[in-house]
Amino acid sequence: MRVEEGAANPGRLLATVRGPQDVKRMSAEELDLLAAEIRDFLVAKVSRTGGHLGPNLGVVELTLAMHRVFDSPRDRFLFDTGHQAYVHKMVTGRQDGFDNLRQRGGLSGYPSQAESEHDLIENSHASTALSYADGLAKAYALRGERRDVVAVVGDGALTGGMCWEALNNIAAARNPLVIVVNDNGRSYAPTIGGLADHLSTLRLNPGYERVLDVVKDALGSTPLVGRPMYEVLHAVKKGIKDAVAPQAMFEDLGIKYVGPVDGHDVAAVESALRRARGFGGPVIVHAVTRKGYGYRPAEEDEADCFHSPSAFDVANGKQLAAPSVKWTQVFADELVAVADERPDIVGITAAMAEPTGIAALARKYPERVYDVGIAEQHAATSAAGLALGGLHPVVAVYATFLNRAFDQVLLDVAMHKLPVTFVLDRAGITGPDGPSHYGIWDMSVFGVVPGLRIAAPRDAATLRAELREAVAVDDGPTILRFPTGSVAKDLPAVRRVGQVDVLAESARTDVLLVAVGAFGQLGVEVAARVAEQGYGVTVVDPRWIRPIPEELVTLAGEHRLVVTVEDGVRAGGVGDALAKAMRDADVTVPLRDLGVPSVWQPHGTRAQILADLGLTAQDVARDVTGWVSRLDAPIEPVRIAAAAEQRPVSGDRAAKGRNGRA
Repeated sequence: MRVEEGAANPGRLLATVRGPQDVKRMSAEELDLLAAEIRDFLVAKVSRTGGHLGPNLGVVELTLAMHRVFDSPRDRFLFDTGHQAYVHKMVTGRQDGFDNLRQRGGLSGYPSQAESEHDLIENSHASTALSYADGLAKAYALRGERRDVVAVVGDGALTGGMCWEALNNIAAARNPLVIVVNDNGRSYAPTIGGLADHLSTLRLNPGYERVLDVVKDALGSTPLVGRPMYEVLHAVKKGIKDAVAPQAMFEDLGIKYVGPVDGHDVAAVESALRRARGFGGPVIVHAVTRKGYGYRPAEEDEADCFHSPSAFDVANGKQLAAPSVKWTQVFADELVAVADERPDIVGITAAMAEPTGIAALARKYPERVYDVGIAEQHAATSAAGLALGGLHPVVAVYATFLNRAFDQVLLDVAMHKLPVTFVLDRAGITGPDGPSHYGIWDMSVFGVVPGLRIAAPRDAATLRAELREAVAVDDGPTILRFPTGSVAKDLPAVRRVGQVDVLAESARTDVLLVAVGAFGQLGVEVAARVAEQGYGVTVVDPRWIRPIPEELVTLAGEHRLVVTVEDGVRAGGVGDALAKAMRDADVTVPLRDLGVPSVWQPHGTRAQILADLGLTAQDVARDVTGWVSRLDAPIEPVRIAAAAEQRPVSGDRAAKGRNGRA
């Protein structure tokens, strides 16, 4: 079946699926047709909204088989990571929500308890599902409940240390538990590490070759989007003479191994799962799949098999958004330029070389880049080792993922005063991927690390400059954080005070507006709006926000009111840090901080969420005008006390992340 332009409705069989019971009733022929219709549906929907296409094209038959063998929601499915759960959502009655996938009011891009009783954990950070599954299986055993737990892990997730900690405990507990290893050789890019090499040795096994032959035949005959092109599913490592099947590795742990099975054959997967279900202990089912299976542009996309495209043209897979300069690209280009000048610069990433820009360095200096797999803790401490060896590592990860390595940054890097630069992509509110991917904690969490410096560039020029300043630091770690998306035009400083950039100023010194990072342009717009009300605003970009620059405290003391605006949680954020620095310096100017409250934000566009939080130029200008005008108003203690009694602890203002200090 071919996706036609404008196709958006479910196919004949798919339209009848409102729950797992409908899939259980289908014949083998109907299941083949349903799989084709699901792929058509996925391509049509994701082409309009963007989303995780490649991973879901690869798990269609696998998901159908799971729902035929097990009884969700009584039996629990855990996806690691959750971006491979679109088909699960379709089978559990959520097809209608795909028109607004990852958009405000629509389906989440991950499993969601709020959406369905069939979803237990969101699990959008990799390598955690087996730990959830271990605890869940233990709970059912203690409660005397006969319920199956099925964890679906991509082989990329098995590069994370938590998986192996969990496997050790799962083997010791001996509880019934089915672990489906979705082996497509990739997380985002091709899977890296010893496990990947071990599985690749299996790919030389004659039994595995028979699986590939079956998949090859299926690829040639199954009616899918376009004519599927067969390529070797997984790279064969040259020079390996003997095939070593992974059952020895897993069964030495005490976990039964079944496989490999063709993950695109419903009957084969179903048979393996039924055997696993009846075993009575922990079982690994090794399913061979292909990321992007059935849609030619995804299959031919060498970078990441359409892992998470934005809206695209179904006919050719080309992105519909107009090209623009991205923050990631600016960083990638400058890193290569710095590496050209400094042979001690090396790059590290955690299975995300392309999304974080490290791939550009790898293409020019492959021997100077290390992809450690989904192992952020190891990345941080390995970087410490590289620094001890005389190099300057640049560790590029999404801001949300560095949270996982806090202890390593604190004790393995910072305590040893090692020169490691962490570059945090997707910092702040990132939009459609939802709360687990918002990079809003880094300024608070890492702000407590002694000796660590944090920079927040406002544009391409300051990103390039601050990257160079970061790698020039040789007595401790640095963090460089920037948001997702397109870079705004450069915003030159009017002047510089120490290391603080002044972006706008007035003859009047009513308000010091501290605009952190990409909020620089917003700060300038706010100043213009407030000036219309007769007040003067000095807008500054501190550039380096940890530690708080002394010059920033001095400037604060020269104004009547200080307001901070940041794209991170307020608790422990830049506003908090500046307030403390002002107290320590006996600067008594009142301070108001604007940022993200410590609550879970829903998925939506960055613009939508910032508007909800009151972090727009119009909202901030209105707040600043109100606050500064009240400084001139006569004090009325009775009215203020009454207002304080009536003001709720939480509510609209709390939801919008507003606060004040004196």
